[in-house]
Amino acid sequence: MNGWINVGTRSQLLPGEYKVVWDGDTAIAVYNIDGDLYAIEDVCTHDGGELAGGPVTGFEVECVRHGARFDLRTGEVTCPPAYEPVTVFPVREEDGFIWTRDDR
Repeated sequence: MNGWINVGTRSQLLPGEYKVVWDGDTAIAVYNIDGDLYAIEDVCTHDGGELAGGPVTGFEVECVRHGARFDLRTGEVTCPPAYEPVTVFPVREEDGFIWTRDDR
């Protein structure tokens, strides 16, 4: 899978868990929400803080620094103080492994 970053297997990313991987200097947080996989850039657009590790409710992740929330499916802001969406990335499964990449 040329250009794709190996996240691991399903058994390493169970429902409710996340994992951060790096594509060059881009941190990508991959979330397993009830068996569905979502990948976003691990940077809050409000102040540059990490999103991974913040509380996840439904499909929203909350930045622990100032409470901005983002939809993991679309990257859209669901609660300020952020106003710019986070970047979402593709996720694939192949040969038992989960893959993502910065496709910008």
